[in-house]
Amino acid sequence: VEKLGGTVVPVDGGRDNQVHADNHDILLNSNVDAVISILGDDGVEPKFKALRDKGIPVFTVDHPSIHSINNSTSDNYYMGSTIGRLMADAIGGKGRVAVFNAFEGALRICGIRAGLWKFVLQDYPEIEVIQPELAEEFANAPEDARRKTLDLLSQHPQGTLDAIHVACWDQPAIGVVQALEEAGRTEVKVTALDAGPDTLEIIAEDGSPFVANVAQQPYKIGQTSAENVARHFAGETLLPQTYVDVIPVAGQEEAKRVYKELGYGSLD
Repeated sequence: VEKLGGTVVPVDGGRDNQVHADNHDILLNSNVDAVISILGDDGVEPKFKALRDKGIPVFTVDHPSIHSINNSTSDNYYMGSTIGRLMADAIGGKGRVAVFNAFEGALRICGIRAGLWKFVLQDYPEIEVIQPELAEEFANAPEDARRKTLDLLSQHPQGTLDAIHVACWDQPAIGVVQALEEAGRTEVKVTALDAGPDTLEIIAEDGSPFVANVAQQPYKIGQTSAENVARHFAGETLLPQTYVDVIPVAGQEEAKRVYKELGYGSLD
């Protein structure tokens, strides 16, 4: 934004959807020229409307909205279908899979990712998704997922569980891996989505049960949204959605390569 001549007025929702929504009131009263809003549930919609009613254009990230000029987002359709294929490959096309899927019905991107993962699994009749699905907490997700995974392992002894998938993001997968290592159950494969530096580091470890992910490009998403704001003010007509490419990650060597490619450093 600053390179394009703008000044950033930051607010932080602290991973709390209500705080995130209320922060838009601050922006409404700050005489900003445009708002870029990242994620959020339905609670942000009336805030977006109030901004638009005041003549302030809204741009979103990972949140399609009728009030948004443009939504910049990863290709969540590709993410969901790709992780489905990678997970199926990792377990040989058959087996029993548990899934952490708390947000499929709450966040649009989670619905796309989880829905496409399930759609792909229809082509694998020998893969069974264990019911009920697990629901991770948003706050302190790794520790919550660690405890719930330990409970899951106590119910499904060795030979009865082949993989654990985190359907929308990957912070819970950190705790899943910790639980598998703690219980000596690293034969269970772990897959997830987003592939930030912390989870890429886990995939890159020798013998890691975390075998596949799909990496977003967070810097590029933010850059794209800022550039779209500039294009809007320059009089260009924007499409409602701008999709940013994602990068599949299957195994240790790909994790190392993508870690370096995204500018996180070197794992060699």
